[in-house]
Amino acid sequence: MAVHVQVRFFASIREKLHRNEATCAVPDGTTVDELLDQLCRAYPPLAAVRRAVRVAVNQEYVDLNHRLADNDEVALIPPVSGG
Repeated sequence: MAVHVQVRFFASIREKLHRNEATCAVPDGTTVDELLDQLCRAYPPLAAVRRAVRVAVNQEYVDLNHRLADNDEVALIPPVSGG
């Protein structure tokens, strides 16, 4: 059974991919790490920043082992630098 998640891209990730969001169908039990693998295959520029990306699911930061559920909102947030 597939679950559907809405992925939102922020800041430099949005600029690299030229899109704000994507809808993904993944197998039930998919982890954030597995979703990132799938997204890197679909959007190769994402691979360059994958290790530094923070992930929030339903507006809460999660680790890579977090299992996704149907209708989750996943936000990919790049590292932020400033001064």
